[in-house]
Amino acid sequence: MENINEIPRDQGIDHSLTLLKEGYEYILNRRKNLQTDIFETRILGKKAVCLGGKEGAQLFYDQSKFQRQDAFPNRVVETLFGKNAVQTLDGEAHRHRKKMFLNVMTKEKVDNFLDIMKIEWERALDEWSKKNEIVFYEEMKTLLCKAAFKWIGYPLHEDNAETFMNELGAMFESPAAFGPEHWVGRNKRNRMEKKMEKLVEKIRSDEVQVQQDSIMHQFVFYKDLDGNLLDAETAAVEIINILRPVIAISVYINFIVMALAQYPHERVKLKKHPGYTPLFIQEVRRFYPFFPFAAAKAKSSFTWNGYAIQEGTLVLLDIYGTNHDPNLWDNPDEFQPERFANWKDDRFSLIPQGGGNVETTHRCPGEQLTIETMGMALDYLINKMDYEVPEQDMYITMNTIPSIPKSKVILKDVKRVRESIH
Repeated sequence: MENINEIPRDQGIDHSLTLLKEGYEYILNRRKNLQTDIFETRILGKKAVCLGGKEGAQLFYDQSKFQRQDAFPNRVVETLFGKNAVQTLDGEAHRHRKKMFLNVMTKEKVDNFLDIMKIEWERALDEWSKKNEIVFYEEMKTLLCKAAFKWIGYPLHEDNAETFMNELGAMFESPAAFGPEHWVGRNKRNRMEKKMEKLVEKIRSDEVQVQQDSIMHQFVFYKDLDGNLLDAETAAVEIINILRPVIAISVYINFIVMALAQYPHERVKLKKHPGYTPLFIQEVRRFYPFFPFAAAKAKSSFTWNGYAIQEGTLVLLDIYGTNHDPNLWDNPDEFQPERFANWKDDRFSLIPQGGGNVETTHRCPGEQLTIETMGMALDYLINKMDYEVPEQDMYITMNTIPSIPKSKVILKDVKRVRESIH
């Protein structure tokens, strides 16, 4: 019979304030201090077990042991995901719903998005060149918003782009916020859902027409396991859930500019060696903070490595900390793209957008689109744009989620290096 060990504990009554103070580093700090990849804590008065590292990620993405239903705090559901979203489903219901997303993440669809992005970037570059300076993060959110709506088959009017960008941006900028900022994000999501729900109903009634081969059409007319159309509210939530993550790529693109500014020698390597680009992109995804942790609940009681995890226990996987785990990465707090030269993806070590098999787990289905979009952005920033990065506050705090620098990255004197569309 397996010996049962007591799970190491973070001593204290409740650690909610400490989590807010330490943010991304909360779980990793305790894993280091307690010298363990599993420990127990209390968040908002509830027991939670925190996991990290490769083995912890492998356990967390074991679909037979964990469920996502009721795992996320209501504030996250009400801002980031939406009710009855694919991220909150389990089992066959999750796999069936996720096919809706996987079906539109084919190479052909991703290439189509990149073609649209290229056109939007060229247009934006013309506008940027007329200005003394731009706030790059805000510009990228708008650019990605326009591209995303065009990609799904429902192009925005120019006058509406900023409104939609602000509403979608608030969804990933506010889940971890408290007070007015959080409620602003929640209200913006509610407004967006109502608008999208009305649009779904109009498309279904032929009042608004979209191309039958468009992503919008596929989502509007997607059927559940019983062969019934998703209710309009759920369809609206999922349409938002394909748009929102695309706009959120702006955070990663911001990190690219920061990395080029903070590590100027990397620009030389990227210019000389085109094959260096994928290494650089993976290191940006590993090094900079995006998602802090993922949440699930134990389906039933089980033991793992001699530790007992009880049914219904909230379990948090250390996303940021696993990407900075010294047992997985040499000098994890140093920016070293070369580490990926001979790296073999095992699906559980580099997990900025989740781990495991993308088709069966809750790993982000848009990961490849994210990587390809970052690659296009890097190409523009290295080869097709000339710009200055003036002195500014680029410091990112580890207790702000997502971690966006105070300046939001200001670029000056943006100019085109060469025409990229002939």
